[in-house]
Amino acid sequence: MTGERLRFDGWIAGVGTASGTRLVVGHWPRSPFGAFSDVMVEHRDGERVLLAPSRRIADFVAATYRFDRIEVVPVTVTVAGDTWLVEAGPLRLRLRTGRRSALGVLLSAVPAPLARSPVWAALSDVPARLLMPGVRTLGRAGPGRREWYGARGLRPVVAADAVLDGADLGPLSPLDPPVAFGFGSAPRGPCLVRVTTTVELGSAER
Repeated sequence: MTGERLRFDGWIAGVGTASGTRLVVGHWPRSPFGAFSDVMVEHRDGERVLLAPSRRIADFVAATYRFDRIEVVPVTVTVAGDTWLVEAGPLRLRLRTGRRSALGVLLSAVPAPLARSPVWAALSDVPARLLMPGVRTLGRAGPGRREWYGARGLRPVVAADAVLDGADLGPLSPLDPPVAFGFGSAPRGPCLVRVTTTVELGSAER
């Protein structure tokens, strides 16, 4: 018997910076919590910080991933063409995406029902790890929870600038080392992924 499945449909952007701080933005127009965005920050020293727009969302995300510190702050994402502006409390991030790669074109052909399937996620896990080291599409997420990702598009991030707590984080860099919020990382190459994420709750949460 499976637990309740919660689906989040939107985008994940992962970028590194010259300072060593790595940023993962989740932008979810459709979710069980309504539309929202959040940001996961990992500093050079390994400290993991969640920037979430409400206590309810912060509690859910913190029960699914691992953080050393949580801040509940206003989080907004504004999209204008190929430019994304993310404002989350002490963080201001602007990124620009490029044209789809061949992999991005292939992923855009994945039907939505298939992207929601844990079987598809399991089949995708091995090629994802081979093509993008650190990336996983299926795994355990928090006590008793299971999570899987179905990617439906990918664009490279070709430029980014970020300021955190008043400090410029420096030019765009690879997401290296991989982030350690959960069972897998965003790709090493900065990118924006169109994705359906499913979290299956444990039996004790039903």
